[in-house]
Amino acid sequence: MKFIDTANFQIRAGKGGNGAVSFRHELYVANGGPNGGDGGDGGDVIFVGDEGKHSLLDLKLNKLYQARDGEKGDIKNMHGANGEDLVIRVPVGTVLIDHKTGRVLADINQPNQPLIIAHGGKGGKGNARFANSRNKAPTIFEAGMMGESFEIRAELKVLADVGFIGLPNAGKSTLLRAISNSKPEIADYPFTTLNPQLGVTRALDGSTFVVADLPGLIQGASLGKGLGHEFLRHIERCKVICHVLDFSGNYGSEDVVNNYKIIRQELIQYNSQLAARPEIVVFNKMDLDEAQLNLMDETILEFFKDKKVVEISGMKKTNLDQLLSLIAMTLKTTTFSGLWPDQNLNEGLKVYKFSEEEPEIIIQNKGNGQWEISGKTIYNIYQRTPLATRDNLLLFNEKLKKLGLYDQLRAKGIQSGDVVKIFDYELEWID
Repeated sequence: MKFIDTANFQIRAGKGGNGAVSFRHELYVANGGPNGGDGGDGGDVIFVGDEGKHSLLDLKLNKLYQARDGEKGDIKNMHGANGEDLVIRVPVGTVLIDHKTGRVLADINQPNQPLIIAHGGKGGKGNARFANSRNKAPTIFEAGMMGESFEIRAELKVLADVGFIGLPNAGKSTLLRAISNSKPEIADYPFTTLNPQLGVTRALDGSTFVVADLPGLIQGASLGKGLGHEFLRHIERCKVICHVLDFSGNYGSEDVVNNYKIIRQELIQYNSQLAARPEIVVFNKMDLDEAQLNLMDETILEFFKDKKVVEISGMKKTNLDQLLSLIAMTLKTTTFSGLWPDQNLNEGLKVYKFSEEEPEIIIQNKGNGQWEISGKTIYNIYQRTPLATRDNLLLFNEKLKKLGLYDQLRAKGIQSGDVVKIFDYELEWID
């Protein structure tokens, strides 16, 4: 089965319930006061990292994930029930991106830690909340606020300490099997590994770490060729890169140095930060005669002289303890945490933060005394204050006045008797 590591879908938090308009109607109680209750809050959309999940296949089955709406308020100051939260479990290592803006909403790198991505709308207030000395029987109420919604692009990046990279058939899967209990598929053809294979191994000093066998790369992978971007993204997660080379030179170019340069260049073109990632070069298949001949090539030795190099045979399981010890030592000295590159490491999780926007008011003069008002700010007031009662109509007008809409209309030349359309309502301008 092809590894599913990206998914596109929409999440929508629940809408808040409307506040209620009601009055006490009890025997022997004349002119009972308002007792309309508040609406319940809408449910949140929550993501949780799950170590038991290994792909985003489940998320591709639905295009919309929606939490429950809050219930409306009721008589006798009864509060509407809050909407049920929607909990979505995803593999650890999942990054959630706002598809519209490209902004990272969350980097889910810890298991069982709930993270609210879309907050439910607040419930509206009932008329009991608006009683005062001047208006003891208000018919004012608020509608519940809309919940947040996002178009999400989810990307799964393998969370591993060490990533084995290299050209196809460099021997990465054989090596992973030799040092761990993992059983990756192995065969003599390119792209045997279609899934990142994980294994846990132990060095001689007792330290343990997770190793990922990442699918073989080819020249042009950074441009999307072969498996391309589908698996390059996993390398970003690895704290240490082990570049496995078929030192016998019997795959593709006979030049071992050139094979190394091909993969190195693809990594840098995909993400320049990978150039600074700790790297170990593994000369594999040293049990073959061709590899022993290459070991005497001064050009090859000169090129790799300043790099961390270890000679092994994954097939014969020779010199593996030296490789594991070198990996363990490199992990202890690296400062890279394996988190998303722009993540605040002190926070542990990257979440989006709301920043207040300028009021959006759009005024259109349609001619013949016809005006149309729109914009996000106007819509929020319109949605929050239903024009179902006279009191709400007065409150709606007061909010627009405080926003400065009236002054803007006057400046644009509105006349008494003109009609102003605000979404579904048409109101007459009286000045």
